[in-house]
Amino acid sequence: KMAGSSTPWIGSAYLFLQSTCKTIVLPSLYESSQKKPSVFKALKLALADSTGSVNGVDMLKVHCSHPHLIVQLKFCKQENCRRFLQSYREGALQESLQNHLQLSLAMTTVPLEMELRAGNEHLDNMLKDEDRCLECIYREKPDRLRDEEITELEECLKSLIVHQSINNNTAVKGCASLNFPSLPCPSQGGSLSPQVTFIFQGQQFANRTLTPDDHQKFAKLVSKKWKQVGRSLQKNCRALRDPVIDNLALEYDREGLYEQAYQLLLRFIQSEGKKATIARLIAALEENGLISLAEELLGLHSNEDCS
Repeated sequence: KMAGSSTPWIGSAYLFLQSTCKTIVLPSLYESSQKKPSVFKALKLALADSTGSVNGVDMLKVHCSHPHLIVQLKFCKQENCRRFLQSYREGALQESLQNHLQLSLAMTTVPLEMELRAGNEHLDNMLKDEDRCLECIYREKPDRLRDEEITELEECLKSLIVHQSINNNTAVKGCASLNFPSLPCPSQGGSLSPQVTFIFQGQQFANRTLTPDDHQKFAKLVSKKWKQVGRSLQKNCRALRDPVIDNLALEYDREGLYEQAYQLLLRFIQSEGKKATIARLIAALEENGLISLAEELLGLHSNEDCS
């Protein structure tokens, strides 16, 4: 059978990705030095969603083979591989990756076609037989170590998180505008803090650090309720404890509501660093009935609704 209890379960597979939209060519995006980190981020998050863990599946290399982007995957635990297969079979992985690419690349939609292979086996033809798929993946041992480029992208992601926690406004060379989510580093084991995903209106979203775009949208749209949101955030943020919020109201009274709200969130971001996540802000908005603003921040409004 597959592996004895004393032997680690290791398998490998290739995920073939192709956009069905002629104007979106995934290999070209990945070959672009500007877009590559954004595509990598989307892949990382979608794979984390599929296994329920940042370290559930490892990317060894991303190949550009027009029109396909081919991701070489390594699984170190059978249960992670099983979760991945279930997510793939049910279409959750495809939906997750489409959403993450849409967010990362700031596009309206990124429709995808996927194919999964292990060696010469096309696993799409046998997805209903999960054990057989597992056997095929287990038979295919990784033929390489992780590519240096993948390691560099991982390091870039980690360094940005660390840098953001020191000073959220400082640009990071090569990665300044990417706004990577706060994923735990592999060395931290399984402690997911903050959580990688969260649920809003029955949908799962990637948790990430707040971006400048989030910051501006919040300040523009929260209006008079910025104080209430501040008091909700205050419960877990020392920097917003009384009398800070009232002082901000007085200090920026002449500049108006936008600046008051902007300064409130700036205090939150600067004090919390990588813990200043979208999940915390969404929870505070929900608590105060600001569902429309929460939807706006999560990109749930269609382009027609956006000003």
